[in-house]
Amino acid sequence: MLIPEHLEIIGSELAIRWSDKSEDYIPCERLRAWSPSAENTGERDLLGRKYGGTDQKHFPGVTVRGWRVIGGYAVQFDFSDGHNTGLFSFDYLKAICREAPNL
Repeated sequence: MLIPEHLEIIGSELAIRWSDKSEDYIPCERLRAWSPSAENTGERDLLGRKYGGTDQKHFPGVTVRGWRVIGGYAVQFDFSDGHNTGLFSFDYLKAICREAPNL
């Protein structure tokens, strides 16, 4: 599993250096849009019905104000719009960094 060794805000992007020494850059606005939180994605009951979530995909001007590593598996970001409930697993974070140029 790749682990983020260093995170840094450079301009309006989050820079990540991974344990294999590769680097990724993702715009903070896009990181906010891809938050895996229930606030963004909603929640499903046992019958598969979705509750909550949002269709909002653009967060102009939103930046990352801070973060914390959760256990040995995820990063939780604090966004300038007050959002901070999504846990980005390391695998998910790497996956969205790969997808970011194609969005």
